[in-house]
Amino acid sequence: MGLRACLLGLLALIVSAKCSYSPEPDQRRTLPPGWVSLGRADPEEELSLTFALRQQNLERLSELVQAVSDPGSPRYGKYLSLEDVAELVRPSPLTLRTVQKWLLAAGARNCHSVITQDFLTCWMSVRQAELLLSGSEFHRYVGGPAETHVVRSPHPYQLPKALASHVDFGNTLWGWWGWWGWGRQSQGLEKFRCHGRLGRSVVKGGWSLKDLRLDLLPTVGGLHRFPPTSSLRQRPAPQVAGAVGLHLGVTPSVLRKRYNLTAQDVGSGTTNNSQACAQFLEQYFHDSDLAKFMHLFGGTFAHQASVAHVVGQQGRGRAGIEASLDVEYLMSAGANISTWVYSNPGRHESQEPFLQWLLLLSNESALPPVHTISYGDDEDSLSSAYMQRVNAEFMKAAARGLTLLFASGDSGAGCWSTSGRHQFRPSFPASSPYVTTVGGTSFQNPFQVTSEIVDYISGGGFSNVFPQPSYQEKAVAQFLSSSPHLPPSSYFNASGRAYPDVAALSDGYWVVSNHVPIPWVSGTSASTPVFGGILSLINEHRILSGHPPLGFLNPRLYQQRGAGLFDVTHGCHESCLNEEVQGQGFCAGPGWDPVTGWGTPNFPALLKTLMNP
Repeated sequence: MGLRACLLGLLALIVSAKCSYSPEPDQRRTLPPGWVSLGRADPEEELSLTFALRQQNLERLSELVQAVSDPGSPRYGKYLSLEDVAELVRPSPLTLRTVQKWLLAAGARNCHSVITQDFLTCWMSVRQAELLLSGSEFHRYVGGPAETHVVRSPHPYQLPKALASHVDFGNTLWGWWGWWGWGRQSQGLEKFRCHGRLGRSVVKGGWSLKDLRLDLLPTVGGLHRFPPTSSLRQRPAPQVAGAVGLHLGVTPSVLRKRYNLTAQDVGSGTTNNSQACAQFLEQYFHDSDLAKFMHLFGGTFAHQASVAHVVGQQGRGRAGIEASLDVEYLMSAGANISTWVYSNPGRHESQEPFLQWLLLLSNESALPPVHTISYGDDEDSLSSAYMQRVNAEFMKAAARGLTLLFASGDSGAGCWSTSGRHQFRPSFPASSPYVTTVGGTSFQNPFQVTSEIVDYISGGGFSNVFPQPSYQEKAVAQFLSSSPHLPPSSYFNASGRAYPDVAALSDGYWVVSNHVPIPWVSGTSASTPVFGGILSLINEHRILSGHPPLGFLNPRLYQQRGAGLFDVTHGCHESCLNEEVQGQGFCAGPGWDPVTGWGTPNFPALLKTLMNP
């Protein structure tokens, strides 16, 4: 019996190896600094896994995004409804049946989809999940400033090969998108019968691989990715040379003066206009902090006293500076406009809270036109399959007329070393071609409302994952051909999506958090809600004039070559501290640059530029 059991076990391993594959081979699985393992998770503990199912018609969706976002198109501003998007991208009936059959056979009973039917979230025990995802082993971890708890697998997981075999290069947006599916002519594999285990289930009847055209995107939400920690920082106050005409940090009144907003530049209160920000990683805002902030700094303009709508669970812990900043400056820049907050605590969940936010966007028909998100991670820390799928979600949002603003990051050009050589380190989602990315600036004189220069932390550069979109090719080519301070070409991918697109002040903010006014808070997490609030004011004017909201801004922004923006032409951001670049990344210059984009908002001029239908 012992020999027979060994032979059966060996046979099972061989069959398993032939019948499974690694979905995200390039996903980094090293434990980030500041995180520690608490040991194996309880086998009976419940967790959630999110499966991204293959979408259809992505090339057509890309064409529609271009059409509704290009002012020269007859379809400009004629956005798709969520139902229209669902009809376009919904997985095929065969896909839905096959995935459902696999999950049910594995014992996953509590599964929920979204309106677009391209995500499926299932609750199951750790034991079931480890059987379903061969090779996974779930552990508890704690880390980050908020002592966040997550459940992750330190080992790669395998999916049945019958779920995702040949990479389908033919029907993809970028030409190398990570979709998998069995073809009818599969090099003789149609005769192979996999009698091994699919997770916990035995495939009854010996399904032929040619019959399994499964279109499951091979990524399971949050198995390996750890939450990034906020890089928002509090800087020391600069030395004051004198006291005449000086301010003591960035407040709403300082921003309104610099960007030429008057007391009348607020929401009318008569439209259904709204704006939103998202908070992750146990970052919460407190209504009492918002009230105190507006009492201290909002006395010169009409504003709303509280957030209109919280989507998700608002935690009861201490307020986070990040969340407080986002809410306070979105609501003071986009003053008197109804504001939503997407709250994703992200505790004791298998999937990451950012993915939960994407699921909400795919399940709500009526959404605010402008969303600002201070979230990002290094491209090299994420699998390409995951980034491509998230990028497709941004494309869906663009087709629906949503303006998504992401912070460019607070590490300058970034730096990482591979094979003994240094390279700049792009950030995602900042590098997605379907979002508008916001960089950071500082006042030339930190205590006066003067012209702006580069904030040395402002994230920017070129993606190593996403090709350069056509809307920015001319601007980028001009920068590369004219900049006198280019780093060596080996440090960046000059053909990649370049970012940021715009910028705003990111240095020296006052924030109220946990009832305490906190000075000199800095980061592109500040510039992003400020720019978002200003776009919400412009949307207000457009709605009152019978025009649609701005939607995906980049095609129009690059066509108009920075009209309505203050061009930032001085300063460089930080990067690798070595002999070749000596800590300097890219430098600002006339026109677009990968530090401040096209520049910072001049509200009256930008309103005039963006008011045309």
